[in-house]
Amino acid sequence: MRGRVWFPTLGLVAWLCCLSLEPVQGGKVLVLPVDGSHWLSMKLLVEELTLRGHEVEVLVPESSLLIKGSKSHKTEIYKVPFTQAELEKNFNRLRESIFDKAPDITDIPVMPNMVFIGGINCAKKAPLPADLQEFVDGSGDDGFIVFTMGSMVSDMPDVKAKLFIDAFRQIPQRVLWRYTGGLIDDMPKNVRVLKWLPQNDLLAHPKARVFMTHGGTHGIYEGICNGVPMLMFPLFGDQSDNVDRMVHRGVAKKLSIFEMTTESLVIALKEMINNKSYKEKMAKLSEIHLDRPAKPLDLAAFWTEFVMRHKGAAHLRVAGHDLNSIQYHNLDVFGIFVVILVVVLWLELKFCLFCVRKCGRKGTGKKKSE
Repeated sequence: MRGRVWFPTLGLVAWLCCLSLEPVQGGKVLVLPVDGSHWLSMKLLVEELTLRGHEVEVLVPESSLLIKGSKSHKTEIYKVPFTQAELEKNFNRLRESIFDKAPDITDIPVMPNMVFIGGINCAKKAPLPADLQEFVDGSGDDGFIVFTMGSMVSDMPDVKAKLFIDAFRQIPQRVLWRYTGGLIDDMPKNVRVLKWLPQNDLLAHPKARVFMTHGGTHGIYEGICNGVPMLMFPLFGDQSDNVDRMVHRGVAKKLSIFEMTTESLVIALKEMINNKSYKEKMAKLSEIHLDRPAKPLDLAAFWTEFVMRHKGAAHLRVAGHDLNSIQYHNLDVFGIFVVILVVVLWLELKFCLFCVRKCGRKGTGKKKSE
């Protein structure tokens, strides 16, 4: 978290001004979401805007992983140059290879007109289903562990899965594992496998001891909001950077999914559970994160309505949009450097030729005199 200089009085006045603004009445919002886990956060904002009386229409690709239609808002299906089968085939190929080598996925840059709404997915908590409530309540003083590799990765090679299963067999904590792969016959009694689990609701339980996660943004904020230390296995994208930040703050421990062993996993789990500093530092980080003037969902709704009130908020546009291609790619700057370089080289060449002529004339004059 970067340090910033705050001006309390000015900030309070600005915030009161924001609160005094009336919400947009009957606004129209067109949403073009990104597929995958990004949609899980966008869906919360879409639902909130609908509750505030806005007419929201979501553009849904005819082939997608997580984006579906909904009764709470209008949807418009648009064609894409691939079928659902092709999409799932390509993604399954990625998922199968992800535990052998991390894919090369470029991070998206952060622009000045972006608003950070981390933790938007932590706001709503619901009671646990009766069977899960009984399972976690029965974990006693040892507590339980939540294990999931995110919404996009629900299984893994059997060899990797066995490493985790053998490790869980050696700890007293109960484990809730989101996993859709093949199961072994002698699954430990302290492990319950689910195709989907209410992650945020489980982490909010007081007996949650460790959150085993891949380091995705959603999972990290749910761990922070609920004050649960994390054992992290980054796979791709921004996850490695996310994990390093959590490890630096002393609230997480990192293991490589490609190099881990059953022994290293058991040692890491025991250290995180027995070393109270992880829990204490996470509780402090959670307190700081939750101490804010507005909830992330309200902040996202405010800025959406702000743009609507100000007809697109042209003053927030990034200046790069107004640059031509020469300016945007700094070709004019490179052009000046090239001209300077050519002039310098030309002057050096002229100087060298001048020196050669001078030396040549002196040599000729000396021979004549002799």
